[in-house]
Amino acid sequence: MKVNFVIFITGDTPCSLQALQNLKELCEIYFKGEYNMTVVDILAEPQQAEDHRIIATPTVIKLMPLPERRIVGDLSGFDQVLNGLGLSEITKKPRKANVNEEEQKK
Repeated sequence: MKVNFVIFITGDTPCSLQALQNLKELCEIYFKGEYNMTVVDILAEPQQAEDHRIIATPTVIKLMPLPERRIVGDLSGFDQVLNGLGLSEITKKPRKANVNEEEQKK
């Protein structure tokens, strides 16, 4: 099942960039290969913000799976983000590095 996100940011502000980086990291850890992400910069596309009733940025909307859920902020607490978006029950557990991978890093 693919998870679909839209993230609304305001240009390249530190909070917007941090939220975007955190969402990408969260998706790669928990939904690798099973997610779609659309980035909307409300400075470039203000009508999108109005159409989606965005009143603060950064805002993430989880479109699928239903129900649609929203969360605002820099998305730094992955457990809180997953719970807020209603995804904590369907997440894949992060893959642990095996012993050989750990040894290669040393």
